[in-house]
Amino acid sequence: MSSKIGVYFDAANIGGGLDVEALAAGVKNKWDSLVAVVRVFPVLAEEVATISKDIEENGLDGVLICGPSPREDTDIYRFPVYTERVNLHEQCVLSYEDPSGNPPVEGAPAPALLTEIATDYVNMGVVKLQKGNLPDSAALDKGVHRILVVGGGFTGLTAALEAAQSGYEVVLVEKTERLGGAVNNIPTGSPLHAPWDAKESTGLPEKIAAVEKNELIKVYLSSTVAKLAGQPGQYTLTLNTPKGEETMEVGSAVVAAGWTPLAPKYLESMGYGSPMVMHAAEFGKAFLAGQITARRIAFVLDTTIAEDAARKAREEEEQAKAAVEAEASAAPAAEAEEEAAFVKVNLESIEHLRYSNAVNSVGMLRLAQSVCEKTNDETQCYVLYKDMVVPGILERFYRTMQDRLGLMMTKADVTSITQKADHMVVSCENTLLGIDFDLDCDLVVLPTGLVPVSATEAIMQFEYRQGPDFPDLELFDGYLDSNYICFPYETRRTGVYAAGCVRQPMTLDGCLLDARGAVLKAIQAIECAEHGVAVHPRSGDGTYPVFNFVRCTQCKRCTEECPFGALDDDEKGTPKPNPARCRRCGTCFGACPERVISFANYNIDQVGSMIREVTVPKDFKTCGPRILILACENDAYPALDMAALQGYRWSPYVRIIPVRCLGSVNAIWVSDAMSKGFDGVMLLGCKYGDDYQCHFVKGSELCSRRMTNIAETLNRLGVEPERVEQFELAIDEADHVTDMIDGFVKRIEQMGPNPFKAM
Repeated sequence: MSSKIGVYFDAANIGGGLDVEALAAGVKNKWDSLVAVVRVFPVLAEEVATISKDIEENGLDGVLICGPSPREDTDIYRFPVYTERVNLHEQCVLSYEDPSGNPPVEGAPAPALLTEIATDYVNMGVVKLQKGNLPDSAALDKGVHRILVVGGGFTGLTAALEAAQSGYEVVLVEKTERLGGAVNNIPTGSPLHAPWDAKESTGLPEKIAAVEKNELIKVYLSSTVAKLAGQPGQYTLTLNTPKGEETMEVGSAVVAAGWTPLAPKYLESMGYGSPMVMHAAEFGKAFLAGQITARRIAFVLDTTIAEDAARKAREEEEQAKAAVEAEASAAPAAEAEEEAAFVKVNLESIEHLRYSNAVNSVGMLRLAQSVCEKTNDETQCYVLYKDMVVPGILERFYRTMQDRLGLMMTKADVTSITQKADHMVVSCENTLLGIDFDLDCDLVVLPTGLVPVSATEAIMQFEYRQGPDFPDLELFDGYLDSNYICFPYETRRTGVYAAGCVRQPMTLDGCLLDARGAVLKAIQAIECAEHGVAVHPRSGDGTYPVFNFVRCTQCKRCTEECPFGALDDDEKGTPKPNPARCRRCGTCFGACPERVISFANYNIDQVGSMIREVTVPKDFKTCGPRILILACENDAYPALDMAALQGYRWSPYVRIIPVRCLGSVNAIWVSDAMSKGFDGVMLLGCKYGDDYQCHFVKGSELCSRRMTNIAETLNRLGVEPERVEQFELAIDEADHVTDMIDGFVKRIEQMGPNPFKAM
């Protein structure tokens, strides 16, 4: 814990008429035994050398920077001692709203209430330093510089080559007897180079040859992962190979397991089952084998018929399941087995046709072009689409195909596909031609639904307490992703990264970029483990959870609620930390009822002490309420900063403490606030649900679930549960901040003071 602190004020970046010298004097008076140095600089960024000299000459073990948001100038204030920041600019001066409604007067002294806010924040910063310190190192002695790549298709081959070119060894595991995956059945690839207006060779044979001759890449065919145990930088991998099990060490992994076609039953309503109907993947394979002789081919991109049929079937299935559940009296094990089967059915979703629309749009244009070239434009190809989805620069390819001889495109609602004698009839309405028509053709090509392999099997076989598979596959229909908005390659297993169509359906150019991105993340995971620091979103954070096992009751809440599977447990249920798996969100100590988990610079006592350091007046009517805001550092805190910078102001009765994630909020903090006399608590975090934006996946959702426990705690204290409320705030919703905060303050004013104020 910091016992000799230096406090530094950045006068140029505070403003608001605050008497910074008076603030500095107040720090010295209140914290004389703890604070060794207090300085006010006109421009603090120019005095970094002075601070470094103070640290050396005065033996400082803590530095407090008082000025702009801690999100500013993060690369400037890097010192060898524990350093914290106090936000006196955005969330104090700029956001100050005079209760009287009077506008600020430039050059006038700061209002007393603004000075009180600044004083509270500075005192909270000092006590934060007092209650925290730098962490011990969790660095590995030596990380394993070997990357596992699962899947030997186009994406996996690219990933293996990229890793090898970066100097890393590679273990490439392919479950079939042949490298190349689905691209083996693709006649040509989508454009991969400028000018992006023509199909290209996939370059697959060259990739395979490069992999096979690279000394850093070891290929295992007809092999699968039997077990992956350990943590980033020091995983133990066990493979099932034709020669039996083989064990080796790897540092991280890239999952490029690819896709499998959507179950044919979903295409039956579109005529699938007729010898004159196939889906695009089948057509590509047949074309390569020289089996396509049709001269009038309809490529259909409107899947409305299939979607309507699937929707009806699903409704019937759910009704049947509800009926079974209502009458069920089976044993719990049987019920669990039935539930697992139902989830698997849902994963085999018609939605995969929609997800795959971009791939099918580009792919069908490419296939049609290949047919026209092979038959010298004697074959007539028709592309019938409801939505032509062509990503990015591939729009140039689409425009080229619009002028291609032998190829006709039109937007159309395909209402039926039926067989009539020796040909197929595709009925089209609402076309660009302005007429409805029936198209006679020899062959109909339907879209291929790309279902990720991860939806149907456990790829990695993790030896984790949370099980062998990736979690929450149902949420993403089986696609591997931990945060589809912010971190596209991440999975919920740190050190394991997804690439290609196992992550989302994508064209070959997308697979190339994905493979490179995932490999960079895999390398980063190994490097971070060697330095003992976190990967995204808290990149470079050297802290990690420390457990007081003497007080642990083995309740297992921390292991169950950790979003990333960082904790295993022993036979008694005692947590077994894996620091390199941890992403430092603090969800574990938010979950712990005994408060036995802490970080060196983020712990229960630290935040509780900051709460208790706020000045809370007894006179509610004259001095107003006091509201505590616990704000998620990833979305809510930046949104507050941006709101202030954009000129939004809010009530001066709030005090803001950033938290790593709402999942880290422990109920004791709410109790501390109420005992101190705070009149309300706002929990300000990311959006949650299916369209979640939580950087730690489940933090806001877990906090919402815990609100019941918080309400029970408040009831025991004799405090109305309505005084604590959780709000969702996205990083781009700065314009909502004032209404959100002032609205809550107004509700608290109507409720009256916290009953503890009278004690």
